[in-house]
Amino acid sequence: MEMFFVTHNEAKFKEAKQVAEEFNMSINWFNFEYEEIQEQSLEPIANASCLKLVQENPQLKGKVFFLEDAGLFIDSLNGFPGPYSSYVYQTLGNKGILLLMEGEKNRAAQFESIVAFYRDGKIQLHKGVTKGRIIYKKRGDKGFGFDPIFQPFESDLTFAEMSLKTKNLYSHRQKSLRELFNSIIAFAKE
Repeated sequence: MEMFFVTHNEAKFKEAKQVAEEFNMSINWFNFEYEEIQEQSLEPIANASCLKLVQENPQLKGKVFFLEDAGLFIDSLNGFPGPYSSYVYQTLGNKGILLLMEGEKNRAAQFESIVAFYRDGKIQLHKGVTKGRIIYKKRGDKGFGFDPIFQPFESDLTFAEMSLKTKNLYSHRQKSLRELFNSIIAFAKE
């Protein structure tokens, strides 16, 4: 089955490609930037984006594809930036989040990922969550976005200090992708 990952983010594609290979699957990169609706949670954003992509891109008709939306949810900021993470990263960056967290003792946060998978006119959503904390200053130069300030509870490293292979042991994205690929395997066995 030919499958496409619709994303403008090459780093996300590389993470997904590596996870797919563990399942003996290959994915193609459909490098495309799409508009997202504004919502309070990731699920309706991913679902609406998937529907809109099919309606507005005839080249995706009849294709099997998925997209992924993710957000950083910080407990002491009432879940901010959450579904607005991309915009907040572009406007405030890691430095801005660290300023907002200045003096805050509760550093708990979680990354959430929703994969919207489209096949035969139907959409399936798959979720992955990684709990961790916001550290006090940036560490690492790998990854992207908020990776330098997020440290999963199960590791002493931030996402930005991890190799791609190591990050794919802990990340929210790999969890939602593994759920997706396992569901594809289960579907093929039916």
